[in-house]
Amino acid sequence: MDYETFKEVIKEDIKQNLEENGFKDIEMAFHNIEKTNQSYESLTVYEGNNNIGVNFNIEKAFSDYEKTEDYNGVAFVATNTIMNALESTPAVDMTELMDYDAMKEKLSIEVISAEMNEGLLDRVPHEMMEDMAVVYRFVLESNEESRSSILVTNNIIDKLGVTPEQLKMDAMEIAPEHRPAVIQGMNELMIQLMGEEVFESFGIPPMEEQMYVASVQERNSGAGVIAYQNFMEDAAEKLGGDFYIIPSSIHEVMLIPDDGAMNADSLTDMVKDVNDTQLSPEEKLSDNVYHYDAKDHVFELAGKFEARQQEKALMGENSKEHGSVLKELKDKQKEITEKSSGRDAVHKAAKSKGKDEIAV
Repeated sequence: MDYETFKEVIKEDIKQNLEENGFKDIEMAFHNIEKTNQSYESLTVYEGNNNIGVNFNIEKAFSDYEKTEDYNGVAFVATNTIMNALESTPAVDMTELMDYDAMKEKLSIEVISAEMNEGLLDRVPHEMMEDMAVVYRFVLESNEESRSSILVTNNIIDKLGVTPEQLKMDAMEIAPEHRPAVIQGMNELMIQLMGEEVFESFGIPPMEEQMYVASVQERNSGAGVIAYQNFMEDAAEKLGGDFYIIPSSIHEVMLIPDDGAMNADSLTDMVKDVNDTQLSPEEKLSDNVYHYDAKDHVFELAGKFEARQQEKALMGENSKEHGSVLKELKDKQKEITEKSSGRDAVHKAAKSKGKDEIAV
């Protein structure tokens, strides 16, 4: 069957399956969804009086059907995915959604690729952070497996009567309190995930941390911590100075101390390889690498930092050359002055004897 037929058939089958599993008052509709790094046609499912629906990617389901030709299998997976999402979707009172004082306590800060989300950014309040955009969400529920949230759009803040400036100010104050930044060394993180005994069984000797991971506690959409007000300074203190920021995904970033062993090109190649081979498109943050200069308090693309350092070095060399030229000029002037003083002395001596001036 073609795409349009598939949509209508699976819609009816999913509704029937949900009702047979105890879900009541199911409403369904197709919508075009534009999310971070992706856009697709969705089958949106509502249950009862819940105003928060579940978006199911119907385009991907059709693609799976074309690949496998197993309609029943695709419909089964779709039904179970939607059931699980409906069971975990929090009920939200619409009056609360329209109460900014209540909703602002749920504010979260995130960073996304500006290039991959150009159309989306036209509709949301945001700030630029090099080639990334800082956006805001109301997080209703969040854990390591899933999250229910609402992207803050221009339309939403207009209805709430809030300016982009007020939204940013509130988010900068509230997000770090509710979703504080967590910076862990890679060894520390591995011990936490594996358990100390298992980690030690691998025979890995204790060593100084070479790489750190920064995110939020639940490690879900936590790369936005880099936009927190004091994050860079706190990270620089923990890492002992300058560091590179590796955008491993929208969920976290890696921090590597700048000890002179790495450069922007090698790190960028590593990031691109991971993005192309390890990440799903919706999790990708950027192909670029960033750098924080702890002395000058500057966050920038790593390439910009290296160019800035080269310019400083060049200016320093020019300054040295300029200084040596000035010294030569001063020495020459001193020599001329000394010769001139000699001439004046001879001239005076000659005049005192009534003789002509002697050329020297």
